[in-house]
This record gives sequence, structure tokens and C-alpha cells, in this order.
Amino acid sequence: MGILEKISEIEKEIARTQKNKATEYHLGLLKAKLAKYRAQLLEPSKSASSKGEGFDVMKSGDARVALIGFPSVGKSTFLSLMTSTASEAASYEFTTLTCIPGVIEYKGANIQLLDLPGIIEGAAQGKGRGRQVIAVARTADVVIMMLDATKGEVQRSLLEKELESVGIRLNKHKPNIYFKPKKGGGISFNSTVTLTQCSEKLVQLILHEYKIFNAEVLFREDCSPDEFIDVIVGNRVYMPCLYVYNKIDQISMEEVDRLARKPNSVVISCGMKLNLDYLLEMLWEYLALTCIYTKKRGQRPDFTDAIILRKGASVEHVCHRIHRSLASQFKYALVWVSLWAGDGRGACPASPLHRAGAGHSCCSAWCPSSRGVPAGPHCLSHFGIQGWPDHWGHPPE
Repeated sequence: MGILEKISEIEKEIARTQKNKATEYHLGLLKAKLAKYRAQLLEPSKSASSKGEGFDVMKSGDARVALIGFPSVGKSTFLSLMTSTASEAASYEFTTLTCIPGVIEYKGANIQLLDLPGIIEGAAQGKGRGRQVIAVARTADVVIMMLDATKGEVQRSLLEKELESVGIRLNKHKPNIYFKPKKGGGISFNSTVTLTQCSEKLVQLILHEYKIFNAEVLFREDCSPDEFIDVIVGNRVYMPCLYVYNKIDQISMEEVDRLARKPNSVVISCGMKLNLDYLLEMLWEYLALTCIYTKKRGQRPDFTDAIILRKGASVEHVCHRIHRSLASQFKYALVWVSLWAGDGRGACPASPLHRAGAGHSCCSAWCPSSRGVPAGPHCLSHFGIQGWPDHWGHPPE
């Protein structure tokens, strides 16, 4: 019996097993075996395979976004509209046969957009070169799942199932579980919260299935057996996903309103160019990028060339982006922030200058305006940074 047949048999047994207290240990073991077989399925074949055109392209720009969807849902049309790259689009399926990159220029950032070939059901098992497509998606910062609004929720559930089976977790955070294998001492199990989905016996059974008999396990949140298996395997990818429903010009307004109210969802029409600006705003928010501008002494800030950094970046990261030698000579920076009101009335009053060290987070400043809005990726306008190495002397007051 091959791996695919074993996976199919375990999935059937899980489906027909009633979920209750008596069967939770049996289901936990089945899920552990299923995760092991799926991991074996993703391993590259040792036999020599025929050489073909690769899918992956060199990572460039400030962020990478992957377009995933079934054939003929509008991925190539979307790429052509949002970038200067012309991707072939036609009325037949599988028009795109390889990865086509494009660049979205937005708020001074270069966002690499990858138009991947359409995947079909069973892509995780290698159908339709699905493994190559999903492997490229694992390297992205955000996944845009392009869906046909006329097909309902069928496409979304199928794609989520395919990505889930290869270790891609969409819009989920990494489980807060401490796990460390040891050379001896048996299994040490503890939890800081009340567990309703896992027990010590179930954890031990799952670890024994993976031939782990000595380990330290600490649950800091109430997690399911599937999440604990993800921690053991350790190769899961957690990334934000934006569900984009295309072709809304072919459905009723009531259906458009229903789809638009779903979490993490945006409705657009590539044919009529509807709601594309809002999609870009949502994509920027999901990428959590920060625009930082530098200022020379005695001059106005240069708003033409922004330094794009990720959420949680510090002043030290800014120094490295300016010049690699600046961080070693860095003393402190003068930092200020101004916020956009968000209601169309322009920017909030800028905060006064304050000194910041290399570990100061660029997203943790506070604007002491009347509105009292914290400066985060969603409301950040700009930072001004003025570095003063030691050999420059003390800066003027």
C-alpha cells in the first residue's frame, strides 16, 4: 500500500469515527499518523526526474505576495491590472503554465506579486504540478486567494484543505507551546491554563507515535491535538491570507454584501476594475510595512525615497538599511512621528522630537495629540531619523 492509499484510509477512518471522550486518544493517534504520511509525501523523490521549467523566481522588493486560485478565476488579469507586467489571459483554463512575477508600487514600497498557475483538487498530492505551486506559496509574506464569486464557498474550502495538508496555516498564529526533546528523564508535562482539548495521556501517545520518549512540554494556551502535532513537526508556515472574490459584477448585490462582510475578505471585479484601490489598502495592512523617511540636519525630510521596514523593526534596522557601518558608530537618533487622522481631515499634530536608542521600535512611538492614537502600521505617516555617530560630537539643542 502506497502513501496516498494510507492517507486515504486514515482520512476515511477519521471521518467515520465518532468524536467523544472514549475516542479522543484514537483520533489523536490517527492525526499523528496522518501528519507523518503527509510529511513523507512532501519529501523530494530520490529518483531522477525529468528536468523542466522551474516555478520559483528570485525574491525581490520589500515583500512577496502569492496569487493562489483555481484556473480561470482572474489571477492573470489581476496581475496585469496591478503591475506593468503583461500576463496572458484567455477564456480557457491553464493559460498560465509557470510563475510570472510583477511589481506593485504602492506608498513607496515595491511589492513582488507572483501569478502562480491554477491548482486543482489534489494539488497537495502532486496533481497538476501542485507541489511546485504550493512550494512557492510557502515563501510568500501574504497569500491572496483568488476566488470566483459565482462558485460560492466551494473553491475556498477546497483550497484551504489543500494548503492545510501541506503545512500552510492561513490567518493563524503559532501555538504557544514550549516543546524541547531531551536525552533522558522521560516526558515532563505541564500547563499554565486549563486544557479542554488535550490531556497528558494524549500528549504522551502522540509523542510515542513520533518515537519521542524524552521531552519537556509546556502548554501556555488551550491547544488542540492538531496544533500540538504542528509544534512537534516544526515545519509549519503561518501566514496571513486575503480572500479576494472576483467577478462580483455577475452576482446580485445581496450576495456581494454577504461576501464583503466575511472576515479577511475583499470583493472586486477585474473586468470592471471595481474596488481595486481598497484591495491595495487591505494588502498594505496585511503586510504590516512601515514607511520611514530620513532627514538631514537643517533640511526638510526627504519624502521621495522611503525606507520600507517590517512590523517590529527597530532604529538599528534603519541604520543597517542606510549604511552597514552606521550601526557600529550609532549613538542615538532624533525621532518624531505624525499620524493621519483617518477621517479625511489630514494629519495629527507631530509629536515633539525625542531621543531613541538602537533598540527603539519604529512602531511603538506615541503621538501625544488630542486623539491619543498609538502609532502602528495602520496609522503611521512617517518617522524622521537623524543619526549622530560619536565622532560627530554632541548634536545642537
